[in-house]
This record gives sequence, C-alpha cells and structure tokens, in this order.
Amino acid sequence: MKLENIPQIHHANSDNFFLLAGPCAIEGEEMALRIAEKVVEITDKLKIPYVFKGSFKKANRSRIDSFTGIGDEKALKILRKVSETFKVPTITDIHEMNDAKLAAEYVDILQIPAFLVRQTDLVVAAAETGKTVNLKKGQFMSPESMKHAVTKVTDCDNEQVMVTDRGTMFGYKDMIVDFRGIPTMREFAPTVLDVTHSLQQPNQSSGVTGGRPDMIETIARAGVVNNVDGLFIETHFDPANAKSDGANMLDLKYLEQLMTNLVAIRQTINSF
Repeated sequence: MKLENIPQIHHANSDNFFLLAGPCAIEGEEMALRIAEKVVEITDKLKIPYVFKGSFKKANRSRIDSFTGIGDEKALKILRKVSETFKVPTITDIHEMNDAKLAAEYVDILQIPAFLVRQTDLVVAAAETGKTVNLKKGQFMSPESMKHAVTKVTDCDNEQVMVTDRGTMFGYKDMIVDFRGIPTMREFAPTVLDVTHSLQQPNQSSGVTGGRPDMIETIARAGVVNNVDGLFIETHFDPANAKSDGANMLDLKYLEQLMTNLVAIRQTINSF
C-alpha cells in the first residue's frame, strides 16, 4: 500500500519521511498552538510533511488519579484550531466506538491505541468514518499479525490506513523495537515508528510510566535507516511538567537538530 492512499501526508515532491508530532495530550489552547508553531517552523524549513498529534483524552492510564483530559469537545476544538491556524492535518486517539464519529468531525486521522488494535468494533467504527486510520501495533503482537488489522480497515472500503510500531514488551517494565518488523509491516501499509512510546518503561512502582528520552535519537536514526515511512514523536516545551507521558517525551528545544540529523541520514539512504 502506498502513501498516495493517505492524502493528508502524501507529498509527491518530498523524499523525506513524514512526521507525526505534538504533545501526548491537549492540556490547553496556548500550549498546543505554541508547540504546533515551532514544529511547523522546523518541518517547513526541512520540507518534512507534518501532522500535528495530540490526544483529546487519555483513557489508558495506570492510576485512576492520572490526568485524562480537559474535556472532549474542548480539546477537539483546539485540534481544529491548530489545523486551521497552521494549515496542517491533525491526528488523535480514540478509545470507544462513539469517539470515532465525534473525533472525525474535528481531525483528519483517527488513531487506534496499541492496547485496542484488536478491538474489531472500534477499528471498523474508525474505518467507516472515511478518515485515515493509524493502527498502532499492540505491544503483544507480531508485525505479521498487523496484516489482519489492516484488512479490517480495507474491508470497510477504506484504503486510507497506516500502521505504527511502538515497541514490544521485553520482560517487565521495558520495551524493545524489533526493526525486522518495519519491512514486514510496510508490505501491508505505510509504516510509522513511534519513537517516544518505544522508549517507555511502563507501570513503574509509582504507577507512572517511566522512559528513556536519552535514546530518542538512537531509535529514530535506526528507523530512518531502515526506510520507515514516518516518525511519531511526542514533544513538549516542558516535559518535566507535562500532564501525560513527560518521562519519555522529547524536549521541544532539541527537535530541530534531531530532524536536521535525520533528514541528512534519509538523503544518504535515498542515494543507495
């Protein structure tokens, strides 16, 4: 399946990977616009096709007192404002069947979280909106098994589908990326590497997920070298105080240098 099937991210004149980036969760309008403005500046400069990412709510939290959102429609309206302000497409997670129709009114791409990618009714509900669907590979699934998740979307007469690797559980409280999965999943659909979630260390004793942000460039480089179509990176101007997943997010001040390095690597790879 080719990128031409995903108009929001297909740029015929770009040999770059595309980028899905933004905060883990929408915390407010000012923060979303601030992050989007900086990422748009960087991606325009480097000619990277860009989609702004932000969850309108977080349903899969370790603890009941964890931050889940500022209100569904309030957050979705902020995503719409980001899109209208910067002329970029947007993506958000959905967790329940009813979320699909609601979110589809505001964003361009619906994302199925890794824990829920085997939920047929949810995947079908997303596909039936006609929006592009991003299927995150379950931490418990093989790359080969994602073929069936993709088929659930295409069987709904929706060819706009992509898959995202976000690491596989490796023992307790840790993740590992098996880069053999990238060429496998690219046979089914355009494939994204979720760099920051692949570096999570889930369910720490505190009930808050940890992470290894120091390894972001290492994982991202490996993905670009192995011809991944897109990268997914959560970023924030103040990760230490982000309301969700701050432990594995990239500090926004480091994004431009990282993207510059990765574009140079992709240009080298394209010459082979």
